[in-house]
Amino acid sequence: MKIESEIEKVSSFQHLEMLANQVVEGFISGMHKSPFHGFSAEFSEHKVYNAGESTKHIDWKLFAKTDRLYTKRFEEETNMRCHIIVDNSSSMHYPELKSNQPFYEKKIGFAVLASAVLMNILKKQRDAVGLSVFSDNYEYYAPEKGSDRHHRMLLNKLEQLLEQPKVKKTTDTITYLHQIAEKMHRRSMIILFTDMFQSADDEKLFSALQHLKHNKHKVVLFHVVDNKTELQFDFDNTPRKFIDVETGEEVSIYADNVKEEYEKRAEAYFKNLALSCAKNQIKYVSVNVGDNFEKILTTYLVEKQNFG
Repeated sequence: MKIESEIEKVSSFQHLEMLANQVVEGFISGMHKSPFHGFSAEFSEHKVYNAGESTKHIDWKLFAKTDRLYTKRFEEETNMRCHIIVDNSSSMHYPELKSNQPFYEKKIGFAVLASAVLMNILKKQRDAVGLSVFSDNYEYYAPEKGSDRHHRMLLNKLEQLLEQPKVKKTTDTITYLHQIAEKMHRRSMIILFTDMFQSADDEKLFSALQHLKHNKHKVVLFHVVDNKTELQFDFDNTPRKFIDVETGEEVSIYADNVKEEYEKRAEAYFKNLALSCAKNQIKYVSVNVGDNFEKILTTYLVEKQNFG
């Protein structure tokens, strides 16, 4: 599914829910080509059968079609709880978009639409969802609930994040991840959208991420990056002034003079991040702004199946 074709149907981000629904519907309709073959037909009504469960509610017709065991899901069942965390620091409001660019080609816009997409799928599966937003303060917290009113409230909050902050906001990831962890009492899947721009050392960061994992929570970290400029350093070789959007610090350079060294260091940083997450049993996924959401949705479905 190409998100460009979906975005044409939606004129602005005020229609976040509509766009999220179109992305999910497009993904589900394409699922028959994926490892989740057969999952889409009864998407909100079935769950994967786990060995040891009662066979009473197995859907044998679906088994005949898909050669996989699913059980019928009932509304009174206790479903999964998911808490989405969005980094709203100034660096997430990069890059500055031209008037004709869609909002999801900025990091915060991509994170917002991805969050709305996941919320849509959670709603379809009758799972409870909560939301936290942080930057240089703990901006917003809503606990996990499944009601339509709660869903609407979270969508409204996400839309507000698309406004460019009027003041520079730094990232205090560590402080607020610890605070969020303290609020998570019942076992949940915790999904974090951040660009990982923070000044503290990695050891303290992973200590905070480990704190999120207490009470057997599952943590998924979506590392939101503008690959073209932040990973590949793809700029023309005119003299440029680079400004840190959080601190205001400036440096004037020719891009070609530092491109090779920059790419080497960026690649090393990404590799180290992925290895550290693997060591800490945190699912790490790098996502490029403007890409479609297949990687995010597939990651979510795989992690949910492993959630137990």
